[in-house]
Amino acid sequence: MAKYMGAKCRQCRREGIRLYLKGERCYTDKCAIEKRGYVPGEHGRDRRIKESPYGMQLREKQKARRIYGLLERQFRIYFARAERKKGITGEILLQLLETRLDNIIYRLGIVPSRALARQIVRHGHIEVNGRSVDIPSFQLRVGDVVRVREKSRNITTIKEAVEKRRRTEMQSWLDFDDKKLEGRLNQIPSRENIPVPIQEQLIVELYSK
Repeated sequence: MAKYMGAKCRQCRREGIRLYLKGERCYTDKCAIEKRGYVPGEHGRDRRIKESPYGMQLREKQKARRIYGLLERQFRIYFARAERKKGITGEILLQLLETRLDNIIYRLGIVPSRALARQIVRHGHIEVNGRSVDIPSFQLRVGDVVRVREKSRNITTIKEAVEKRRRTEMQSWLDFDDKKLEGRLNQIPSRENIPVPIQEQLIVELYSK
């Protein structure tokens, strides 16, 4: 499957905020936003362009894609699914993205970034309801239990991430047992409980044209 192979820090600089794509590095003074908080490119430092309404909508969509690590085609599929459901399309879109297995692993604090979450899922280190699942986009339902496989609990990345779990700001709609390395999805999060700096209505406007 295709994936973005460029520098992750350039994505944060382009959006002008921390997207937390590199785990622990994003919390240090090595973060690109701290060192070079301007748009990438030859004239990025002096750039003073007022964006059009379309440009603002596009930026929000790109920001969401980068936060959740999705390609354009994948993102469009999620939007189409959200649009078919009853309710507020933008909020449903974020709920679908938040309840992906890789995002839940990240929110539980089992790993420091979504990219690493995808990696450990693909490598077969995660179980859902007692069964091994190696699909990062696996959609969780309320009541589903996620845990690290017994044989994978000594992986250094996982152990270190769990010790520093406070930094992921785990949400109230999740439960986590540090000893069992096991988490549970208690409920579908409402918009106010989804901590992402996205104006989802602009995304809806973009795709509704």
